[in-house]
Amino acid sequence: MRPLLKIFKALSDPNRLRIVKMLEEKPLCVCDIKDVLGLANSTVSKHLSLLRDAELIVDEKDGKWVYYRLNTLEYEKYVNQILPLLNDWLSDDPQIINDKKQAKTCTRDSCAI
Repeated sequence: MRPLLKIFKALSDPNRLRIVKMLEEKPLCVCDIKDVLGLANSTVSKHLSLLRDAELIVDEKDGKWVYYRLNTLEYEKYVNQILPLLNDWLSDDPQIINDKKQAKTCTRDSCAI
């Protein structure tokens, strides 16, 4: 039961749900997510940590940047069942639409060095 509870806890926060919806568009780094949400790096990092702990997202290092993406590994039973549902949910929410639009425009050059 613990893995499922972690997933529901991770998705119970509006900002974490917004992050998951942005990551449906493409992998993003902390600075991209911070810019869209308007939160501090430390706050975004905490949200990402909870999402990663629930195995909803994974991180990949690319040089000095760490990019986060949705976890699509087949062995993650609960994650593989809930992510497709989330993909259909909130598709008409104005904030989610705006977040996804902003996330699409993020580039590797958008983060300050």
